[in-house]
Amino acid sequence: MRDSTTTPCLLFTDLFDRPLSVSFDVPNASSDGGAVLLKSADRRLDLIPRLAAALVDDRQSGKVRHVLADLLSQRIYGLALGYDDANDAARLADDPMHKLLLGRDPLKGEALASQPTLSRFENGVPRGDLLAMSEALFQAVVERHARRRRKVRRITVDLDVTVIGHAKFPSCGH
Repeated sequence: MRDSTTTPCLLFTDLFDRPLSVSFDVPNASSDGGAVLLKSADRRLDLIPRLAAALVDDRQSGKVRHVLADLLSQRIYGLALGYDDANDAARLADDPMHKLLLGRDPLKGEALASQPTLSRFENGVPRGDLLAMSEALFQAVVERHARRRRKVRRITVDLDVTVIGHAKFPSCGH
C-alpha cells in the first residue's frame, strides 16, 4: 500500500504575494478560510480602498498605530464573516486569516486592532465622511453596471444614510 501524499498547489496567486497552502491539522488554523473569496471580490470591485479614501484622518499621527484603511477593512471583513460587533476583536487580533486579509504575515505580522480601537473608529467617523463613503459606494455600483455587457435602463440604489446616534426614543421607554 502506498503512502498518502498531497500535491502542493498555489491558490489565489493574484491575491497574495506568497503561496497559500491549506491544511486542517495545524496549530495556527483559522475557521474563516472562505474569507479569501471576500478578499478576491473586494480586489475586483476595489470597494474598501474607495471607502477608505473617503475618510479623513485627523488623529494625532504620533499616536496612530492602525491606519484608517486597516480599521475599515478589519471591520468590514469581520461583519462579512459574521462577527456582528467589535467584541470579537480581541479573539481575532492574531487570527492568521484576518491578518492575511489586511496584508500582514499570518503568523509573525502585527496584531490587528483591539475592540476599544475599533469601537472608537466606528463611533468617531463624522457625518461628512459617512456621506462621502455613501457616494463612493454609489459610484462603485454605477461603474460596475456600466461595465456589464447587457446594459440596464435603470439602476435603483437604496442607500440608508441615516446616522444612528445615541438618541433616546420616547416610544421605547428609555
